[in-house]
Amino acid sequence: MKNTPAHLDILDSHSLATASLENLYRIFTVPEAPNSTLGAIDKEISDNLMGFLTDRIVARERSLKAIEADFSGSQIPEVPQFVSDYTDFVLEKLVAQSVHTAAPGFIGHMATPLPYFMLPLSRIMVALNQNLVKIETSKAFTPLERQVLGMLHGMVYEQSDEFYAENLHNSERALGSFCSGGTTANITALWVARNRMFRPTEGFQGLAKEGIAAAMAHANYDRLAIVVSERGHYSLSKAADVLGIGRNNVISVPTDASSKISLDALRATCAELTANGTGIVSIVGIAGATETGQVDPLTEMAAVAQEFGTHFHVDAAWGGPTLLSNTYKHILKGIELADSVTIDAHKQLYVPMGAGMVVFKNPSALGAVEHHAEYILRAGSKDLGQYSIEGSRPGMAMLVHAAFHIIGRKGYEIIIDQNVQKAKTFARMIAAHPDFELITDPELNILNYRYVPAAVQAKLAAVDTEAQKVINDVLDRANRRMQKQQRAAGKTFVSRTRFSQHRYGGQPVSVFRVVMANPMTTLETLQIILDEQVELAGREGTKAILAEIPLES
Repeated sequence: MKNTPAHLDILDSHSLATASLENLYRIFTVPEAPNSTLGAIDKEISDNLMGFLTDRIVARERSLKAIEADFSGSQIPEVPQFVSDYTDFVLEKLVAQSVHTAAPGFIGHMATPLPYFMLPLSRIMVALNQNLVKIETSKAFTPLERQVLGMLHGMVYEQSDEFYAENLHNSERALGSFCSGGTTANITALWVARNRMFRPTEGFQGLAKEGIAAAMAHANYDRLAIVVSERGHYSLSKAADVLGIGRNNVISVPTDASSKISLDALRATCAELTANGTGIVSIVGIAGATETGQVDPLTEMAAVAQEFGTHFHVDAAWGGPTLLSNTYKHILKGIELADSVTIDAHKQLYVPMGAGMVVFKNPSALGAVEHHAEYILRAGSKDLGQYSIEGSRPGMAMLVHAAFHIIGRKGYEIIIDQNVQKAKTFARMIAAHPDFELITDPELNILNYRYVPAAVQAKLAAVDTEAQKVINDVLDRANRRMQKQQRAAGKTFVSRTRFSQHRYGGQPVSVFRVVMANPMTTLETLQIILDEQVELAGREGTKAILAEIPLES
């Protein structure tokens, strides 16, 4: 049976182009006319990005199964299609069913809206198609990328002008690595930590050459571990897997009532691991936990890392840009003590997806993972590809560079301060409402809460832990239902997560998760979100679930 590509089924009423050398030359050299479908869309995006997104993305949710039917063909089309016809397909089947991440009421995700200037600059970046793996395919982009990494390094470590003059463009040094995202940045940091832990010594050529089994035997370790709080990002498990440490050896340390790592538990965990012959590759602090936004006590964690002689890494993928705010940078105190720090530019630096970075306090640290090849990465070159897990990389540093110059530190400070203030105001709105329970008081700009009718809150406060568990199980179902219905309605969106609560004896509960990162989100928007949730709670399905809670003694 012939497997016809789905887009040809959908667009079979359109004529197909002719495959010829002349037509191929055309698509490489001649742009679409301004009055063509693609030309009109390009102008629409350029003139009014928010209007384009609002008008073109369909609010009503369509089932994933129905969407999959539009992308079910497995054969590459035999003959070409006209660009305008394909653009019609993209608008109808892809754009319309995308997520409006820039909508002011969509506050459940970490995808931030883009400043308008990112679009034309992105076109320049794509048109140039530079490859940052080596200077022969990037030229000016390599020193630009080095400068961006230096700016991030300066934001974190605040070294002297002389330090940056010496290290910024030094072919034997690198202040950091540009990555496709926070996951790769975290893997890079722990890759460096692992290799530096097992550096070459007399009679041992180092882990990079001899492998992890030989390294552990040489150091007399039974196993290796990465230590992080229970709020650690899943990318750390990926890192443990990739680096041969093992997912089971990402050791989760309990948090305190504020959702920060317990220092007593951290110290006890490290002592136990060391006593049992386990080598600690890294202690990881969190600066802006994905679920709660909380920041670990970084200064104290650095002291524990020094005490146990291990690498201290800080995952600041979310919260790192807070350092640009003189008002709130104190919350990240101690980050300057880290050996390495991850920051995602495609989060709170407001650039498109695909821009993560890791910076290292020691400009020689990345030498532990340095790779050379005669045809591409030669020793002594200034190529940053020699320090990266990834090979070919686009010039995303250009967009970070643009944001730093066009928004500026003061501009970022205004945005960050506003986001934190909105989160704190929303927390007060939730706490003042009789039918909502504030779960996490925001330290930065993420918070958690859930719907709990006033009578149920009173009941929870009056019963023991076992009875609380029964009630919380019912509340979990009600809140999950509400979140799904709110997402399906497509007017506003908050995400949900689930984690343990000290107030309920460590029982995990399902909660709404809100991320305040959109400058266009207003207090009126936040009130609309709460009002919609109250309305959803009053629907028959959710009311029936909540009715399972016995309110009589």
